[in-house]
Amino acid sequence: MNTPLSDTLKQLRLSGMISTLDIRLQEARANQLDYEQFLELLVQDELGVRCDRRIERMHKSAGFVNLKPLSHFDWQFNPNLNRAQFYELATCSFIRKHGDLLFIGPPGTGKTHLAQSIGYEAIKQGLTVHYCSIFDIVREFMEDETLSNHRLLTKYLKPELLIIDDMGLKQLPKRAGEYLFEVIMRRYEVRSTLMTSNRPIEDWGHLIGDVPTAGAILDRLLSNAQVIPFKGRSYRMKNEPVSNNE
Repeated sequence: MNTPLSDTLKQLRLSGMISTLDIRLQEARANQLDYEQFLELLVQDELGVRCDRRIERMHKSAGFVNLKPLSHFDWQFNPNLNRAQFYELATCSFIRKHGDLLFIGPPGTGKTHLAQSIGYEAIKQGLTVHYCSIFDIVREFMEDETLSNHRLLTKYLKPELLIIDDMGLKQLPKRAGEYLFEVIMRRYEVRSTLMTSNRPIEDWGHLIGDVPTAGAILDRLLSNAQVIPFKGRSYRMKNEPVSNNE
């Protein structure tokens, strides 16, 4: 419909209202809606479009990789995990309380899937999220060894939930522990951090190459974190036959 009203809505950049204006007018006439009801429907349409756009922008800026929603997780394949516990985490109350999460277990058991799914639920609730591999953090900070780059620090300190994935895939380069400690220390009890690790926490000293720094990192994480163990076979190997010798 090309009317003065639609033109005015276009000038005001109310695209949500424009997209449903014809339908709402028909609905108003058919159901004899009063002015207030009609306006309320249009406003809700606009809010819905803006909410969808905000979620899409935050989703892109979060940096997710192969994101899958919580509803797509195969709970039957990994019965060791408590489904109710993860749906509770998806309410994001731990983020509002500045709590931390630590997912520990072998590769392929669902840590990355569930970590990103929780992050996406946080975004839908208006919370800022950044997802990255631990190697992303280390690589970026290695390019600024003085830790003086305010913009870089802000990237990892500002999000209300920081998801650090892939701890334990391989040993980290020199000074990695120092960079990681800087981020964890500054976020401690101020912002929430979710880390995934393929190796038990006893191995972190070796992975970081600095036992005291690893201890300091874990001291802060473990004092304020839920530690959730992941067990079982790798989902990526689900179609591989199980050896009789296992």
